[in-house]
Amino acid sequence: MKKEKKQGFTKHEKNWILYDVGNSAFTMLATTIIPIYFKYIAGKQGVSSVDYLAYWGYAASIATLIVAFLGPVVGTFTDNKGFKKPIFMISLIVGSFACVALCVAGHWLAFLILFIISKVGYSSSLIFYDSMLPDITTPDRMDEVSTSGYAWGYIGSCIPFITCLAVVLGKDLVGLSMEVAMGIAFVITAAWWVGMTVPLLRCYEQKYFVNCEKHAVAETFKRLGRTFANAQKHAKIFWFLIAFFFYIDGVYTIIEMAVSYGEALGLDSTGLLLALLVTQLVAFPCSIIFGKLSQKFAAEKLIVVCIVAYLGIAVYAIFLSSIVQFWALAVLVGMFQGGVQALSRSYFTKIIPPEQSGEFFGIYDICGKGASFIGTTLVAFVSQLTGSINKGISVLSVIFLLGLVFFVKAVSVKQEK
Repeated sequence: MKKEKKQGFTKHEKNWILYDVGNSAFTMLATTIIPIYFKYIAGKQGVSSVDYLAYWGYAASIATLIVAFLGPVVGTFTDNKGFKKPIFMISLIVGSFACVALCVAGHWLAFLILFIISKVGYSSSLIFYDSMLPDITTPDRMDEVSTSGYAWGYIGSCIPFITCLAVVLGKDLVGLSMEVAMGIAFVITAAWWVGMTVPLLRCYEQKYFVNCEKHAVAETFKRLGRTFANAQKHAKIFWFLIAFFFYIDGVYTIIEMAVSYGEALGLDSTGLLLALLVTQLVAFPCSIIFGKLSQKFAAEKLIVVCIVAYLGIAVYAIFLSSIVQFWALAVLVGMFQGGVQALSRSYFTKIIPPEQSGEFFGIYDICGKGASFIGTTLVAFVSQLTGSINKGISVLSVIFLLGLVFFVKAVSVKQEK
């Protein structure tokens, strides 16, 4: 049989991948420079290191809670004909405008409120972005296109991040205050985010939809209710979703709070930022490697490897005390970050009924986009309760352990006929 020539990305696929390149700039800023700037603002106003970490954790939890409740409902609503693109644009506008507005927030509480708004806009846009995948490619190319989105998102985010980093670290050389330098960084990030979205907005067409009912809102809640009911009928899917919620919660908590944790420990800010840049650079090739490994090994085995690795990372983080150790942590996170996300999505696709994929991915979004709520809340609460940052971070090992136990349970359940 003649080997089929590998097809390059289509225009629609490239433009879809570009949004991952664009929104990843906000992710990078939100997990690196923004926590450091928040500590700068909070510190000037008398907030302690422990309270700073706790407040940052609570803000992240509030943002993910809002998305967890509103996201699936609005996501189901956008399945109606003609709704997906405009609601996606609203999320983009809310997120990017709030990002720019961060530069005028003088009080730490106002800053956190604007950050929450920006994070909700960003996270909501990802729900609609993920649901666009069937519209821009074919089923046999979804894995390749989806994985490329993760991989290029890691690399693409480095361009605006390095620019922002140069502005912030070089502010003294050109006579800029921290506030002005960060304002420039916020504008650069928002401009990159919106700019990379324009090609997708120009070419996107919603091919798959449900006809808008007379009572669209009521029908949305009915469809969402049926989705939850269907998930409980399939034991393998049900156990996987429970496992996914825990271990991806731990993954996102580490992403959300890595820099704020290092800052609270008193580690050098410049070293922390450069370490997180290394995470992105390591994640790019490692995501591709995991994609190649999935052709030789079962996805569930690779997912177990990733969860166990993250369990070890969480234990290691408890004893972290130097910038060298933080750099090692950054490399380890980069090695498994893309793999665990991409493999989880493809594994879930294999175990759900294909004719009900839209419904089941609604629940998947709740677990994924609503993730980091438990982790960030527990880390913040235990840190304040015990007065120890290290004890606060130790709860992540429990979260990963629960995720591992439930995933093994899911794998042991026979596939439904």
